[in-house]
Amino acid sequence: MVMGSLEGLRPHGGHLAAMAGFAAYSAGWAALGRRSGRARSAPPGPWELLLTATATFRLSRLIGKATVTRPLRAPFTRVDCPGAPAELNETPREEPGRKTAGELISCPFCLSVWLVATFTGARAVWPGATSTVTGALTALTMADALQYGYSALSERVGHG
Repeated sequence: MVMGSLEGLRPHGGHLAAMAGFAAYSAGWAALGRRSGRARSAPPGPWELLLTATATFRLSRLIGKATVTRPLRAPFTRVDCPGAPAELNETPREEPGRKTAGELISCPFCLSVWLVATFTGARAVWPGATSTVTGALTALTMADALQYGYSALSERVGHG
């Protein structure tokens, strides 16, 4: 690609639509927060940040990579190959209207932005329920880590 050239660039309409959708989604959470009548919540403390980050990590991988959630991604992606245990590596379909959605739904990093917005908005409206959900997803993440550790240890001692 030559500097100053548009060669190799693809149209950005899908990404612009996704950004507009995210802005509307975030505005919706803000409006719901105002309508709930709850006092503005304090900034999250370190524990809540850790729970939210861990829950976001786990849920973004569950939605974006897990074999069990493949039916959600199937209209927008195609499977390339197996990924990490119980995960798939996928590529967005090239059909109009599916590429951007495929990029968003199969990318844990992309999903994380939407999930953090969801957890942040939900925390303002339903703090107890949101803490329960982020706590449960954090427990799931820890259980996964223990499973990986146990499997690695079992293989190392020859009981795999």
